[in-house]
Amino acid sequence: MKILVLNAGSSSLKYQLFNMEAGTVLAKGTCERIGAGGTITHKKSGDEPFFEEIDLPTHAVALERVLELLDSPEHGVISDIGDIDAVGHRVAHGGEKCRESTKITESVIKYLESIVPINPLHGPPAIAGIKACTEQIPGTPQVAVFDTSFYSDIEDFRYIYPIPYEFYEKDGIRRYGFHGTSHRYVSRVLADRLGRPLEELRIITCHLGNGSSITAVENGKAIDTSMGFTPQEGIIMGTRSGSIDPTVVTYLMKLKGYTPEQMEDILNKKSGLLGVSGISNDCRNLTEAAEKGDKRAGLALNIMTNGIKRYIGAYTAEMNGLDALVFTAGIGENQYNIRREVCSNMSWLGIEIDEDKNENFKRGVPFDISAEGAKVRTWIIPTDEEYMIALDTKRLAF
Repeated sequence: MKILVLNAGSSSLKYQLFNMEAGTVLAKGTCERIGAGGTITHKKSGDEPFFEEIDLPTHAVALERVLELLDSPEHGVISDIGDIDAVGHRVAHGGEKCRESTKITESVIKYLESIVPINPLHGPPAIAGIKACTEQIPGTPQVAVFDTSFYSDIEDFRYIYPIPYEFYEKDGIRRYGFHGTSHRYVSRVLADRLGRPLEELRIITCHLGNGSSITAVENGKAIDTSMGFTPQEGIIMGTRSGSIDPTVVTYLMKLKGYTPEQMEDILNKKSGLLGVSGISNDCRNLTEAAEKGDKRAGLALNIMTNGIKRYIGAYTAEMNGLDALVFTAGIGENQYNIRREVCSNMSWLGIEIDEDKNENFKRGVPFDISAEGAKVRTWIIPTDEEYMIALDTKRLAF
C-alpha cells in the first residue's frame, strides 16, 4: 500500500510517499513560496535531491507538479498516479467536532470551512490541499489527521478559560492544543523502547522547535498541554511570545494605537526569542551569541528553559509523579545545552541526565540520556508526524 502524506502551509506544501508494507519513504519534498514565485525540492529515496524554480500560484498547481514528479521517468517512484492508494492530510485544527482522525467527506470539508475563523492561518491551505486531491486524483480515499485530536479527552477544567462561559458555548473559545500528532508519536515510541505498556506510564513530552509545546501524557492519553486556543499560548517560541498577561495586549493597543492585526503580527512574528534577543529566532545563533557574552541572547534562552521547567513541574504534580521525559523536534532533538539547562537542579523530581550522553547523543534515533540510577528516564526521540499520519490513513481509508 502506498500512502501520500500532505502538509499544506500558508505558502508551502510538504509531502512524503510511504510504502506501508516496508515502512519506508519512497520520496519526499517541499514546495515553497506558493503564491509568490515557487520552488520545489524533491528527493527520491537513494537519489540526490532535485531542485527547480517554477511558478506555483496555488496549492493546486503545486500538487499537480508533485504528482508529475512522483510518476516521472527520471524522478518518480510509481508508474501511475493510480498507484497511490490513499492520501493523509495534516490538519492543524479539528475544532469541537473532529475529535479524532477522520475519513474526509463533503460534510467534513464543510465543517473545516466553518471553523476557518478560529484557524485562519492553517485552515485555508489544508482545505485547498484536500480539494486539489479530490480534483486531481478523484476517487482516492483521503483522511484528515488533526493536531488537536490528541487533546479531545482532556477534562473541561483544563480546557475552559476563566472568561464568561458564553464565549465557549457560542464562539468555541477554549484550549485546543496543537502538535498532538508529534506528542502521540513520541510517547508511543518511548513506551516501545521502555518495554512497558503506554497505558501504565506518566510521560511529559517536549516538542521544541520554532513552535514549541509541552504535553502531559498519562496512561496513553494527553491530560494537559501548553498550547491553547491558538499555537500562541505556552512557552516562549522562535517569534511567538507564548503566554503573557493579557492586559499587556490591551495596554499596548491603547498606548500605541495598534490595530488587532498589528498586535497579532507583533505577538506572532516579532516576539519570542527574536523579540527578546533582538538578533535571531534560532537557538543555535543565540547559543553562539550568549557564549560570546551577549546578555540578551542568554536572557532569551533562560526564559525558554525556565518556562519548560515550570511546565514539567506543574504536569508532574497533575499526574502525581513522572516516569519519563521526552525531548523532540528541532531544538529538543539537537540542542544539548537546552536539554542540560532544563534538566539541571531537577534531581528532586527524579530527573538526572548523563552529561556525556546528552552532549554526544546519537542523532536521528531514540536515545536514552538518563544518568545511571535516575528515577525518571529522559530520552531524545526524533518525531515523525508524517509516519503517524500515514498509519492513521492506512487504518481509516478503507
